[in-house]
Amino acid sequence: MIISRTPFRISYVGGGSDLPAYYREHGGAVLSSTIAKYLYVSSHDFFEVAQIRTKYSSTETVSSVAELQHPLLRAILTRLKMGTGLEISSIADVPSGTGMGSSSSFTVGTLHNLMARLGRADEATKSWLAEQACAVELGDLGEPIGKQDQYAAAFGGFHIYRFNPDESVSIHPVSLPDPQGWLSHLRLYYLGNQRSASAILAEQSLESAKRSKQEVLRDMVHLVDPLATALSQSNWRECGRLMHENWLLKQSLASGISDRGIQDAYRRGLEAGALGGKLLGAGGGGFMLFVVRPEDHAALDAALSDLRPVPFQWDFEGSRIIYSDEVPTLTR
Repeated sequence: MIISRTPFRISYVGGGSDLPAYYREHGGAVLSSTIAKYLYVSSHDFFEVAQIRTKYSSTETVSSVAELQHPLLRAILTRLKMGTGLEISSIADVPSGTGMGSSSSFTVGTLHNLMARLGRADEATKSWLAEQACAVELGDLGEPIGKQDQYAAAFGGFHIYRFNPDESVSIHPVSLPDPQGWLSHLRLYYLGNQRSASAILAEQSLESAKRSKQEVLRDMVHLVDPLATALSQSNWRECGRLMHENWLLKQSLASGISDRGIQDAYRRGLEAGALGGKLLGAGGGGFMLFVVRPEDHAALDAALSDLRPVPFQWDFEGSRIIYSDEVPTLTR
């Protein structure tokens, strides 16, 4: 049995500039961090050596990799040239489709797990995991998504990720002298409305060709370094202002990012004392993050009493193998 643990991420500013339609021409940048909410992947030998069993929200038992209905598992097993006699299961701390990069956490965690299973754990560096996850999702499957989630899941912690036109990615740690102070100024709420990000991101990718949208994304990228500076100075009010500006810009990128319910929740948050915030992920639902002074938490909870607050802690490690009682090399 081998178990990998891969974190989910919170993206603060710059999201959308990691789409190929934008960064290949202009270069993009995102500031994000990972939290101690995880996706777990376990693998072990399957008793039926001529079959593969996978367990996620559904259970599949098939005779070949090509028969798998789960596109990520099919692509990963094909890429790693793995065959039958294998059982893979996954569970997660938060639902998929809620804006925390769950698909990429699944991809990174599964790659990490199976590389350990193949006896190649040393090859599965953070950079390798991120690059291979991007190759699976953007290359093999042609998903209309960006590259930030794969890097955040692999590296963990607080980073600026710069997406260069030549497809390289530069990773810059963010100075955070008071991580608990930042944590105490954040409040996360679950809105519900699980959704696939693909449709919103596909529209956003097409819209990125328009000059007006490129200017919006450029303005969002220009918030990355100021936010890093504000975090390094523990200037929480400025962090809130920058995230508020990013959220206002983001809503103009595609039609499905926000709706009346999301806008109402955000308005109520500001009226209750929040300094800023944003919806996580591509949009349409999921989690809303507010920057709010600790003394205003109770007022914010009261104003958003119809939403579920979700406490969290930081993750600074990225994807890890947390249990292994054997590392067999599959030859079947």
